[in-house]
Amino acid sequence: MNALTIVLLVILVLLIAAVVGLYFLGKKAQKKQEEQQRQIEAYKQTVSMLIIDKKKMRLKDAGLPQAVIDNTPKLMRRSKLPIVKAKVGPQIVSLVCDDKIFDMVPVKKEVRATVSGIYLTNVRGLHGNLPQPVSKKKKGWLKRNVEKLQEKTGAKPLK
Repeated sequence: MNALTIVLLVILVLLIAAVVGLYFLGKKAQKKQEEQQRQIEAYKQTVSMLIIDKKKMRLKDAGLPQAVIDNTPKLMRRSKLPIVKAKVGPQIVSLVCDDKIFDMVPVKKEVRATVSGIYLTNVRGLHGNLPQPVSKKKKGWLKRNVEKLQEKTGAKPLK
């Protein structure tokens, strides 16, 4: 056999093994996520609260209980999470917000929210509907540079 053929066969076997490994890891992660979603649904409750502030911040800076910080994986501790500070009754609490609804959460407004432990899963306006946020999508590097070049050459009118 040719040396090139052997190298290609070894690479093919490694790629197949990697795909099979990723398949089983993906199925395991999916089952874990479904279990977590069931737990969130089981413990959810609706409360009215006044949203004081919302930010994306690191877990240790968020003011969450130490037990929460200890139970999070090491890789997740360094990432930034959407945190909402809210007044629920007489207490001011820090809640971890779902990424999907973080932009919908109004600041300095009273809302009716669905909470599961310290996880904020849904927000509705207490006195009517919430204003939908205007999603301002960032332009990519290429699009920004093309627009700059068009402005410099006069192909596009200046703003």
